[in-house]
Amino acid sequence: MQFSGGNRKRLRLGGDQRNASYPHSLQFYLEPPSENISLIEFESLAIDRVKLLKTVENLGVSHVKGTEQYQSKLEAEIRRLKFSFRENVENEYERRRRDHISHFILRLAYCQSEDLRRWFIQQEMDLLRFRFSILPKDKIQSFLKDSHLQFEAISDEEKNLRVHEIIASSPSSNVSKFELDVESVYKIPFADALDLFRGRKVYLEDGFAYVPLKDIVAIVLNEFRAKLSKALALTARSLPAVQSDERLQPLLNHLSHSYTGQDYSTQGNAGKISLDQIDSLSTKSFPPCMRQLHKALRENHHLRHGGRMQYGLFLKGIGLTLEQALQFWKQEFIRGKMDPDKFDKGYSYNIRHSFGKEGKRTDYTPFSCMKIILTNPPGQGDYHGCPFRHSDPELLKQKLQSYKISPEGISQILDLVKGTHYQVACQKYFEMTHNVDDCGFSLSHPNQFFFESQRILTGSKDIRKESIQPEVPQPRPSVQKTKDASSALASLNSSLEMDMEGLEDYFSE
Repeated sequence: MQFSGGNRKRLRLGGDQRNASYPHSLQFYLEPPSENISLIEFESLAIDRVKLLKTVENLGVSHVKGTEQYQSKLEAEIRRLKFSFRENVENEYERRRRDHISHFILRLAYCQSEDLRRWFIQQEMDLLRFRFSILPKDKIQSFLKDSHLQFEAISDEEKNLRVHEIIASSPSSNVSKFELDVESVYKIPFADALDLFRGRKVYLEDGFAYVPLKDIVAIVLNEFRAKLSKALALTARSLPAVQSDERLQPLLNHLSHSYTGQDYSTQGNAGKISLDQIDSLSTKSFPPCMRQLHKALRENHHLRHGGRMQYGLFLKGIGLTLEQALQFWKQEFIRGKMDPDKFDKGYSYNIRHSFGKEGKRTDYTPFSCMKIILTNPPGQGDYHGCPFRHSDPELLKQKLQSYKISPEGISQILDLVKGTHYQVACQKYFEMTHNVDDCGFSLSHPNQFFFESQRILTGSKDIRKESIQPEVPQPRPSVQKTKDASSALASLNSSLEMDMEGLEDYFSE
């Protein structure tokens, strides 16, 4: 893709050429775009794509993925932002073009760190899952072929020979023989179906997995994740060339920092709570992950490194100052018979480091739900992690009972956990412990749980539905006066003929 100033020419394609460029409403984004676009369009597409991915994230937290309500709301947002979503729709070329280009733009913004890559990959996977779920069955084989996935549907004769084994081995065990008769089954190399095999959810024979159509999406998503992860790593290597241009850098930095959620740093919160309040707050306003850590710390007077990081940054985010944090941890560890000098030498440095006072002076921010769920799983003797993700169901049930959750509520939460909807389960826990039918927000961060709880308990917030639409970002101004990214962003609704010069081939392979 190239960015140019005046005398721009849009590549014009005939009907057949357009169909060949984007044969489907979804894609693996295997080839980067090659046409010229203006910087104004670059910014507009980037903002719309991030709005879409933020909607995907919020809906995935507040609704069970795949439900009718989730599907209808996501489809409405895709329509509003003019991105592609369905096959056999007229005048889809421009929507598919926007989808293609905007994806590659966001690769530049979200390749810059592990957390950004993880967020981007997860939202893109959920978007692909939605699009694949509404892809007509007669289009699936051609989509797999165009995506370089050599998965062939087996013949009816082959299927009939193995129909009982396939039904018995499939996670969709409620599929009847009649339904399987009219549904395709794919013969896939064993190595491509490891996740299904690991869960004993697929029939294997002679080195091949026989996967019903309903379960093929898991393999498609795994392939997409692997390809996108590799592509983001390659993009990161080329990023210095992009960042050298003062017009692009502010926009990309703003996009990457504005939409992975609030970081809940201590800005404006420092000193808002006292050490005497922590025990009381832990039972009223802490999410289960932090309530679990606090209880373990009080009982054992010690936490391992993973627990100290997760809980310490959470406390920092709700308002604990550096001096309070040092006092809090030292008092607790000394109760565990630790020598004060040993704490000062071995632990106080790490606390100061987390506040940006040592080492690289990085001011660390509290962990999000996604980071807690997806990284550093707890081992024996650890108490960090997400209870809904990492606890045994029976232990989780006992824990919820100790929190005075009703049997009906526990059943609802465990059903969500069984379906791997961990954040939705935590949101349901919030609603039950605060006696609200709808908490009015999409839960994505432990510190968000705390602050929303405090707003309810102190009566400073009416519970109302929060819009899932993020605001149009206002990037920080760059050094350049008239051709910078923020002036271009401010003029998105003005002349699209504004001259922008000097950007070259930032999407080279």
